Formats: sequence, structure tokens, C-alpha cells
Amino acid sequence: MTSGPANVGDAGLEKKVSKNKQSNQSLSKREAAPSSSCRHTNLPDEAYQDASHYGPDTVSKMSKMKISEERARKLGERYGAVFEPTDFLNMAPTETVHRVDKPIRMRVRRVCHRCNTTFAAKNECSKCRHVRCDQCPRHSPSKGAEAADTSPDLEEMEAEAVVEANHENSAILADLFWGDYQPQLKRPSKTGGQDLVHRKPRQRVRRTCHECETIYKPGSKNCLDCGHIRCTDCPRDPPKKDKYPFGYPGDVFGSQTDARFECLSCETLYPPEAEDGTPCQTCGLEKSRESPRTIPRKIQPLPDPAVLLKLQATLAELASSL
Repeated sequence: MTSGPANVGDAGLEKKVSKNKQSNQSLSKREAAPSSSCRHTNLPDEAYQDASHYGPDTVSKMSKMKISEERARKLGERYGAVFEPTDFLNMAPTETVHRVDKPIRMRVRRVCHRCNTTFAAKNECSKCRHVRCDQCPRHSPSKGAEAADTSPDLEEMEAEAVVEANHENSAILADLFWGDYQPQLKRPSKTGGQDLVHRKPRQRVRRTCHECETIYKPGSKNCLDCGHIRCTDCPRDPPKKDKYPFGYPGDVFGSQTDARFECLSCETLYPPEAEDGTPCQTCGLEKSRESPRTIPRKIQPLPDPAVLLKLQATLAELASSL
């Protein structure tokens, strides 16, 4: 008769032990499920190269089996769960995962300086409806405020340390000196002929005879058709009248081009249709018969009077504000 109650007590104890084991196993599975499903996967070398932009010191390889053993040890210390070595048979010893050590981010909080209420996502205080301003304190302080507190001696020491480190561990630069040899950039032709050589773009200039409308040969000043000498009346394609208003260098004077004269002393241009006795705007020398005609050459355009007036007004405002 005494064996019955003892057996019942043993059966109840076995049920409690089995329930504890099942709860520990389910809890350990819930803790280990995220790590085995998608968080720690064996990344290829390409993924390790993609993660290298964080820096060579922040990316590291770790054994997946060691991570699982460490997790099992912590679960055992916390919940009393027991893991067998057979639980890690699906992992290879050479299977690794990549870890990126990122810096700790500081959560910034702003406090209203009127009622000491912490601002929410909006810039308006939820208590006094005050809009966030510069007087509202910031926790933690910004980098600019921390940099202002640092002494100049410390900044100089840090700058000198950086210079010395760069001097000792200077980067290797490519030798770009080719000497007299000029490398050429080539590309194979699509038609299979001679390779295409890259050259700087050049402006193709054409001069046309204004008498027979024949294009001049490059480097020649005589028309091949009528023998006309190239003059200021012969058009240029593309034209550049803003830089060469009196003709292009090397041209003779044409009959249709208006004559412009310049000062004999300083080569300043006289106004159009200026008569003898007109003073020079630079040196004051009067125009005479000895004043030469302006030859075809490049000139600098005169400044715009409106721009000069605007510049003078700006300088006057700056002088008055000082």
C-alpha cells in the first residue's frame, strides 16, 4: 500500500521536470531563432568588400560557432538552460559572420527655456506653445560648443601630431612625369581601320572672299579664284566682332570698313567720326593728321557704365556701414 503514493509522487516530479525542460527549450529557441534565421548569415567576400567603407578597423570576421556558444552560455546563466554539442552540428567551424563596430549615437534633446519642457518631434513646446529658439538648451552640447571650450594649445598639438603622422606615413603617389613622351589615348575603330586618337577640339575658322564668295585656302591670303587679297570686308566664320571690331590680324583695309584712329602717344582709340582737334581720353593729346589708323587687332572691351555705377554704389554703402 505504501508503494502507490510514492509512485504517484515520482510521476508528479517527473512531470514538473519535463515541463521545466520544455519551457527552457522553447525559451532558448525563441532567443536563438533571430540569430539563426536572418541576422547572422555567412556573407561572401563581396559583401565584406562592400562593408569596407566603414573603415579597416571597424569591420571584423567572427566565427559563427563561437557566437552561438557564447549565446548558449549566457542563456544557461540566466535561465538555467542546458545545450548539448549536437545543437551546433549544423554549423561549420569555418563559417564566419561580419561585424561592423559603429560609434555610439547620442540622443539629442532640446528643452524649452521658459517652462523646462522637453520638445517633441515638432519645434513647438507642447505646454507653453513656445517655438524653439537659440536660448533653449541642448543636451548634449553640439560639437561646435565643445570645440570652443578647447584651448588653442591643445588644437595646435593635435595639428602637429597629424602633420607628423602624415609625414611619417605618407601616401604613395603615382609618377605622372612622362618627360618628352606624350601619351596618346586611342580607341579601336568601329569599322576595323586605323585606331582613333583623342585630340583636343579645335575651332575650324573659314574666311570667304567678299567679291567672289570663294573660301580661302588655310594659310593663304590670296583668293584662288579672283586673286583678291584678304581684307577686313571678307567675312569670318565664326565671327568675333566683339574682340576684333576693326578686322582680323593680317587683313588689309577694306573699302566698306569704317576708319578708326588712335592716339599717337598711348594708342587709345578716338571716338567714331572724331574730327581733328579732339583730345584723347587718356593723355589729352589732340587728334591730327599724324594720328595713325587703327590696324586690325584684338582689343579689350570698354567697361559698361551701368556696371561701374552699380559697383560705386555698393562701395559707398560698405564705406558708410563701417
